[in-house]
Amino acid sequence: MVTYTISDINNILKGELIGHTNKPIEGPEQLQNASSNHITFIGSNKYVKYWAASKACAAIIDNNLTVEPGENRALIKVKNADLAMAKVLELFNPPTPDFEAEIHPTSVIHHTAKIGNGSKIGANCYVGKDVILGNGVVLYPNVCVFDETIIGDKTTLWSGTVIRERSIIGSHCVFHTNVSIGADGFGYRPSDDGQGLVKIPQIGNVVIGHYVEIGANSCVDRAKYGSTIIGDGCKIDNLVQIAHNSVMGRFCVMAGHSGLAGSVTLGDGVIIGGSASIKDHTTIESGATVGAGSGVMNNVKAGQTVLGYPAQDARDMLKQWVAVRRFIKNQ
Repeated sequence: MVTYTISDINNILKGELIGHTNKPIEGPEQLQNASSNHITFIGSNKYVKYWAASKACAAIIDNNLTVEPGENRALIKVKNADLAMAKVLELFNPPTPDFEAEIHPTSVIHHTAKIGNGSKIGANCYVGKDVILGNGVVLYPNVCVFDETIIGDKTTLWSGTVIRERSIIGSHCVFHTNVSIGADGFGYRPSDDGQGLVKIPQIGNVVIGHYVEIGANSCVDRAKYGSTIIGDGCKIDNLVQIAHNSVMGRFCVMAGHSGLAGSVTLGDGVIIGGSASIKDHTTIESGATVGAGSGVMNNVKAGQTVLGYPAQDARDMLKQWVAVRRFIKNQ
């Protein structure tokens, strides 16, 4: 078991150490669940009240909070407890699963595929014709990468992920379990006789930038023509749908169960809350935020926050909710 002293951790965080504990720190834990060998986190005043009853020997706290450490307990004051927490979690992060062989004998790799130095391919993977894998790419068992796909250096694909043909994926990406990249976009039109539906061919591809992370069971569909594009640094939660020809700028965030319909455009740094739905051919400009559960029917301006269904400016929507509550109360 890996352990650290409070001084070891403070040397990494470079915070202000208050008090002292001689107990070895075995890992992080929530305030209420911590034992005497745990370090915990206090990021706001509403959690300060739990410190006295907590068994944790140490806590990382925002430097604007006033807390007494107590006997054989220590506090590390930092500018941002959440960011400090990320560093501590990294210290205790267990190793990823081992590969007994860099290329498992049950994997199927087309003879035209190019595999970079240090890449690892797990059991029952498929790598198709003219695929290019960069250096240090990791395919966990049961990943499929179809023809003419390009994957950049140090990208990791977890089990069950399927990358369809002609996709282009950047470096240092992480796709979690059962991600689907490049499946057909959803395109149908009524037939001439009115008796059925005609499938519109989807002949484009998906282009994904660097340092993109996509959560389990999320889907990015290929374009009808051209490309569906995910910009550098985007973070996409589990169970997210991104439809054909959508374009996401850099460092956008999409929470679980949210979705973009076809040909949606997001600027840089857009935040989409959980279960939010964005109508097709809508543009959400840079720095905008869409609240959880909202339905965006119209374009959203840069830096604007919208809420509700249909989504409106957050201030207007909050006023409406207050008015409705007053009306109901007065009935």
